[in-house]
Amino acid sequence: MVDLLANRKREQTARGTNRLVSELFDDRRGGSQLKDPTSMAIQLYDQPGFVPLKGPDSSLAELTDFICAAQMARADDAHLGELPHEDESGPSHVHGDPPKDKKRKFFEDERWERKKHRAYEKKHMDDDETIRLPNPMIGFGIPDEPWHMSHRTLPEPAIGPPYFYYENVALAPKGVWNTISRFLYDIEPEFVDSKYFCAAARKRGYVHNLPIHNRFPLMPLPPSTINESLPLTRKWWPSWDPRTQLNCLQTCIASAKLTERIRKALEDWDDEPPLHVQKYVLDECRKWNLVWVGRNKVAPLEPDEIEMLLGFPKNHTRGGGISRTDRYKALGNSFQVDTVAYHLSVLKDIFPGGINLLSLFSGIGGAEVALHRLGIPMKNVVSIEISETSRNIVRSWWEQTNQKGNLIDFTDVQQVNGDRLEQLINSFGGFDLVIGGSPCNNLAGSNRVSRDGLEGKHSALFYDYFRILDLVKCIMGKNQ
Repeated sequence: MVDLLANRKREQTARGTNRLVSELFDDRRGGSQLKDPTSMAIQLYDQPGFVPLKGPDSSLAELTDFICAAQMARADDAHLGELPHEDESGPSHVHGDPPKDKKRKFFEDERWERKKHRAYEKKHMDDDETIRLPNPMIGFGIPDEPWHMSHRTLPEPAIGPPYFYYENVALAPKGVWNTISRFLYDIEPEFVDSKYFCAAARKRGYVHNLPIHNRFPLMPLPPSTINESLPLTRKWWPSWDPRTQLNCLQTCIASAKLTERIRKALEDWDDEPPLHVQKYVLDECRKWNLVWVGRNKVAPLEPDEIEMLLGFPKNHTRGGGISRTDRYKALGNSFQVDTVAYHLSVLKDIFPGGINLLSLFSGIGGAEVALHRLGIPMKNVVSIEISETSRNIVRSWWEQTNQKGNLIDFTDVQQVNGDRLEQLINSFGGFDLVIGGSPCNNLAGSNRVSRDGLEGKHSALFYDYFRILDLVKCIMGKNQ
């Protein structure tokens, strides 16, 4: 009798938990769905009336396992339940995809959830193993550096086609790069500071399956110091400001009030200011990348100066109704073109006739600009970018540079599923390169409000990068 009552209690608890899972799904039917079972498990604990499956001592991992099963079962019901019965008549395409496509989609979703959950399980096993950032941050080698790695062995699942390339901030919260590496086939990240390619630091990590021998830089080499990049600042640069390079270029700039306070702090001194004033001024100049434009006058960089430092053509983000604020934001979120081009340069000999590119979270087209400057023709570019401002910038650049290929826009990664990818792959034979860098809002050290790692609202889009890449590999592998 005791066992019977215990079993009945467990069944009631499971039904209650399943109901709460169902309600969480229903709440998001009109909007974005939760991206992973762990997030859903955490939210379930906050639901009124929730009773853990095995009592109050149930682990989060156990609840996550249950939710994974519930997700798959719900997907099964949703997809297979929509299939027409044998005695139903009429064309199946009127109300949706053919039955085999619905079944295929279900198994794609199930495959994705299982892969993702396996990565989570592995994360719990080796959370203490943290990828360490190198010093100096030169990756597998930089131009004119005598030391470089000429060969590496990739894990079997990472070997293309297609080639892929993923970028994000190097100084991410603990465990983030371990997770990124695990999802991207256990490839070792390549950490590079763009100060070796231009006059501004930009510490980034890159996970890719590209060859690493026979790389070459873009020519001419860009200036490597502030005075070389911005020669007009040399006249006013004080001897007590030791900076030769700028810090990472951000999405926002210093206020006019700050530059006014700095001017007033310096005007009280005819000669060199005292050390405490120097320290105050230098701290603000380093924080905001302020440069000297007159006697006792500092100013933030102009958008066209940032374009130059990042390797974009002059006026790349100017005009077309784009505000200065939007220009700073778009540039601050972009690739450093010279750095990325150095890594992509190996593709020039591999694809002499041009490449098909899938660009996720394209931004203002850093990857496209890098390939163009390398002289690699782009036959077909599928660009996914949610910002209309950034899409307009890329479209304008595409037309102004007389690109001969096709530029296909998508506004949201959720629009790109297995069916859509299969259509694209069948139309032009597959992708040669899948490139992207999901938004780093929740990873960057400058974000003190929502530095939530890969579970943040924006940075969780990394999982969409992996989802799409894995689908491309699966579809192209099937077609071979």
